Amino acid sequence: MNFNQKTSILTKEKAIKSRKWFVFDAKGKILGRFAAEMAKVLRGKHRPDFTPNVDCGDGVIIINADKVAVTGMKEARKIYKSYTGFIGGYREVPLATMRARRPTRMLERAIHGMMPKTRLGAQQVRKLRIYAGGEHDMQAQNPVFVNM
Repeated sequence: MNFNQKTSILTKEKAIKSRKWFVFDAKGKILGRFAAEMAKVLRGKHRPDFTPNVDCGDGVIIINADKVAVTGMKEARKIYKSYTGFIGGYREVPLATMRARRPTRMLERAIHGMMPKTRLGAQQVRKLRIYAGGEHDMQAQNPVFVNM
């Protein structure tokens, strides 16, 4: 047996030549399933040269975030919880209220929760842009519209 074999890492940071930007329409999509697909693209798992320790993901632009759907009774029962760190700083916001106040925040929280909690994950999340309406201002990146 030859024990001198080494595993080669496919992708180095400088070997990634072009990052693409994709436009996804969230209209009518289920929140969790859609967020999982976006997290996969941000991480780079859709690419054949995926390497877990290198940021090889692409940029994601999401439009119509205010029209994302939820299943079951979540529209009435789902509550987003947070804590400010101060005494009495526990906050609860129902999904319907969050959809009315900040419609992009639901998708943002769902996608962030599916990304790695590391410096690499934070770097990958920076390539996420979410817009409530059907228009975006990212034409300079030459994004490709993806129909899912």
